[in-house]
Amino acid sequence: HVQLVESGGGSVQAGGSLGLSCAASGSILSINAMGWYRQGPGNTRELVATISSGGSTNYADSVKGRFTISSNNAKNTVYLQMNSLKPEDTAVYYCNANALTMKNAGWSRDDYWGQGTQVTVYS
Repeated sequence: HVQLVESGGGSVQAGGSLGLSCAASGSILSINAMGWYRQGPGNTRELVATISSGGSTNYADSVKGRFTISSNNAKNTVYLQMNSLKPEDTAVYYCNANALTMKNAGWSRDDYWGQGTQVTVYS
């Protein structure tokens, strides 16, 4: 069983900054990649940023230059620093991890999700 615990988030005025963190725990052999997704009111869940175990990053165009994703592989933790926040960044932010774990049938690579944390940006 893998658990992702998120922290951070909250409310901030437009132009401000917030940071998110997410720690993965459980019977993890390795993590291929971690990332952040978000779901705003009335919207589908969308990718914000991902980072591979090797440090390669990928960002949604809407956050490039404002958000920075980083990770600590030894701690199975991923971070998201969000600067120059806009009202349209308001959403529930979800942590994701693609992890290799041991299951009854053997090793399995699956996607795991955190419970989500609310980010609200007001103008």
